[in-house]
Amino acid sequence: MIHVVLYQPEKPQNTGNIMRTCVAIGAQLHIIGPITFSIQSKDLKRVGLDYIENLKMTYYDSLEDFEKAHSNANIYYVTRYSTKTYSSFDYSQIENDYYFMFGRESTGIPHNILLKHIDRTMRIPMVIDARSLNLSNCVAIVVYEALRQQNFFELSTSEAIKGEDFLYKEKKNNEN
Repeated sequence: MIHVVLYQPEKPQNTGNIMRTCVAIGAQLHIIGPITFSIQSKDLKRVGLDYIENLKMTYYDSLEDFEKAHSNANIYYVTRYSTKTYSSFDYSQIENDYYFMFGRESTGIPHNILLKHIDRTMRIPMVIDARSLNLSNCVAIVVYEALRQQNFFELSTSEAIKGEDFLYKEKKNNEN
């Protein structure tokens, strides 16, 4: 299973987008506090739409609480300071749990945490003058690489709600 770990997120809009992504891919969300906004805020609900009702989420008051609950977890740390790219790791074992930790929008993951786990850090390549990407975009980039390596296990790869042939039917109706 994919686990998204947010270390003290600061922006409810990003957190709401990440919640929606987690629901859409069947991932578990872990939020490490303290945070500066309410998880029940209207901003989260607006961005997350009705998806949030199906969210698997756990909130931890501190990093210590998270680490205590997941002492043997397979955690990767996303940071601009890594020399390895997110696509250089193997996430293909469907039966494994993969945890991806993302830091605060303003400061990232604290350096003492990164140094302690330097062999498990990863970066998203960018042009040399760019400092960062939007947090919710980073989450999507990294987790979809893991899902791609797992051949999108248990995810629909065709339109299930309107039907796989929806566009073909629409095209045929437009031609008539």
